[in-house]
Amino acid sequence: MNLELSTDQKQIIDILVKQGNVNLNKPRGKVGFTRNTDADDLLDDISGHPHAFVLGCVMDRQIRADRAWIIPYRFSYELGGFEFERLLKLEPDWIRNFFIQNSLHRFPNRMADNFYHAIQMIHQKYHGDAANIWAGTPMSATVTRRFLQFGGVGPKIATMAANVLVKVFKVPFADTTYIDISPDVQVRRVFTRSGLVGEKASNDEVIYRARELNPAYPGIFDEVVWEIGEGWCRPSNPRCGECCLHEYCPRIGVG
Repeated sequence: MNLELSTDQKQIIDILVKQGNVNLNKPRGKVGFTRNTDADDLLDDISGHPHAFVLGCVMDRQIRADRAWIIPYRFSYELGGFEFERLLKLEPDWIRNFFIQNSLHRFPNRMADNFYHAIQMIHQKYHGDAANIWAGTPMSATVTRRFLQFGGVGPKIATMAANVLVKVFKVPFADTTYIDISPDVQVRRVFTRSGLVGEKASNDEVIYRARELNPAYPGIFDEVVWEIGEGWCRPSNPRCGECCLHEYCPRIGVG
């Protein structure tokens, strides 16, 4: 453990890693990206429609997550199904018009192009089966790199995709070393208040801090820290006494 950490911070890390492993070892769950049962069922079907999950990842950019992740279902509803062969027949202009007419995204033209090119990449590079992106127990770095090749996908979404595949879908990977934490607002708040990073830490510093604290699987912190931030460590009026970290947390920045 890093020598810069206090005894209390070491306790915090121990709690977070243990709870992260509890979440990791839960039975295969279902995704809940959209709050729409039919849409989530489509995204959850990575054996029959793995491209739905990949296209959802591609759409998850600068809009609310539930709005982004429901886009594959909106196509499925319009087309009468989401078989890959149906998507492969779509022309770029039709996809663009569908985005615009249905206000699917705040950047309809750009995201329509990303949607179309993602279909073409799955067809050409992965032989029409998006599950080939994670087939054969690949290295985590390989899966992350493959997601980064899709237009519009950056490191945050690529590592999130790998993390969901491991944690939710229980896809076997050769390692989890290159699955990083996603430094969203909840993660940053909990890491800052617990003293794991400084108040002005950059996203990169949060990522490297997680790598330093749990190098075998930096992303192990993601879900549990998000749950703490969403449930108890709120921006105002945090419910510190109910948090699993309350005994050791210095509550930096909390009035």
